Amino acid sequence: MVFGSLALMMIFGAGKAVFAAGTKEERAAEILKHMSWKEKVAQMFVVAAPKSNAAQVQKKYQFGGYVFFANDFKGRTPGQAKAMISKIQKQSKIKMIMAVDEEGGTVTRVSSFSAFRKRRFDSPRNVFARGGYSAIVKDTKEKDKLLRSIGLNTNFAPVADVAYKSSDFIYKRSFSTNARSASKFIQKTVKQMKKDKVLSTLKHFPGYGGNGDTHTDVIRDKRALDTFEKRDLLPFGAGIKSGCDMIMVSHNIVECFDKDNPASVSEEVHRYLREDMGFEGVIITDSLSMAGVAGYYGSSGQVAVKAVQAGNDILLSTSYGGQYKAVYAALKKGQIKKKQVNESVKRILLMKLNSGIIK
Repeated sequence: MVFGSLALMMIFGAGKAVFAAGTKEERAAEILKHMSWKEKVAQMFVVAAPKSNAAQVQKKYQFGGYVFFANDFKGRTPGQAKAMISKIQKQSKIKMIMAVDEEGGTVTRVSSFSAFRKRRFDSPRNVFARGGYSAIVKDTKEKDKLLRSIGLNTNFAPVADVAYKSSDFIYKRSFSTNARSASKFIQKTVKQMKKDKVLSTLKHFPGYGGNGDTHTDVIRDKRALDTFEKRDLLPFGAGIKSGCDMIMVSHNIVECFDKDNPASVSEEVHRYLREDMGFEGVIITDSLSMAGVAGYYGSSGQVAVKAVQAGNDILLSTSYGGQYKAVYAALKKGQIKKKQVNESVKRILLMKLNSGIIK
């Protein structure tokens, strides 16, 4: 395509971008061409928002996004939160993913505080019990409206896991013990989030089931592949068909896929998600600081490199300094292929273009 006088200009010094006319695929490819390798690697990181100097950190590194937690909103008004997020975005050459975990129920980062909402969002399970799927859609709209009102554009939700019983770790966060009911919940939620232009993130692939907590333990899942295909994978399949933006991979060691590696750093798990399930969107790790994967390969930097090699597009990081340097060094040494980085960054850019994060 010849752009002529409409040539794409990346005015990086001013933190702005002017795009030529063309398809979003073409625009993503053009942006990619103007990025340095350091910028490409940084785009593959969504990091926990630094407690201080978050805007300055972003100006230096140009990460793909930040994730915010409850402490980032505690004691702030909606106006102050919006100003904080806007200040960070203004330092970004390519607009950022601004994410939270606002699942409802036991995991709420924003609505936990009455300054943002009179009552925290209830769990989808309880919302459905009161009003069915129409209540789920209404609840999703309200979440999206709240997040967007303060500059957040991404929710690390909905939870697609299918627990077995009420004592399971993931039960309170999951929608149902019935995979088909969970699939309909995922379908309704993802479609509404797409309408509201809030990025959706299905988690935690390929499904927790009745397993324990990888925040604190190394967990092995010994279930058969047939169990996953008839149960746990159904909500993920529904989400893919509904156009989900991202899928977050768990740290469970799922032995029917890979007996040696947590799912988040397993090449076979990622191959299955891409080839067998046909997912073309962005794959993101769960936090690489969790016990289920942290230190599994030595340093946190080695874990980050392994996560990229396995096929993740985005790394969810709380140790961005060492992990960013490790991934960039591995790229320079040829341990990570340039083609793979280009493919991942293009997916991220295309997602941002499709959702309106990049105008």
